[in-house]
Amino acid sequence: MQAVQIDPQPLTKEAFAPFGDVIDLPTSTGRTYYEDALGNLRPAARPSISVSQREPTPDRPVVANLLERHEFSSQTFIPLDVDRWLVIVAPHATAGGPDLSRVRAFIANGRQGVTYKPNTWHHGLTVLDRPGRFAVFMFRDDSKGDEEFVPVTPFTILLS
Repeated sequence: MQAVQIDPQPLTKEAFAPFGDVIDLPTSTGRTYYEDALGNLRPAARPSISVSQREPTPDRPVVANLLERHEFSSQTFIPLDVDRWLVIVAPHATAGGPDLSRVRAFIANGRQGVTYKPNTWHHGLTVLDRPGRFAVFMFRDDSKGDEEFVPVTPFTILLS
């Protein structure tokens, strides 16, 4: 069986809409709210904010073999200092687990963040060109429902 290869596309609001929101960092004075994809499906879960730094992956192409989800919470990544980064998502399959037949990959620039809707499968944070820092927001209650990781049949993201 031939490995699935995915060509990532630029991250746009329209293409990413089934999975959540794209957050565009402002270039002028003002405020924009990004609340549509935020979700907390557990009354006892509390807001959680963290800062994450990642080293760039040297891998070309990127091979994905593990996906994660936050079944009851959205998860937001806001770039603090990053260039390009890779966003890989898949919807939840009717039979359970990620629907790999509908996996998508996007290239985000350093001025774009994302909010994954609750129950959206995604690849771990993958920075492409240089180390990157992000603010991360989600809801947590310290149970196993906070996050779930599953191995998947490996697939390849083609990068230039």
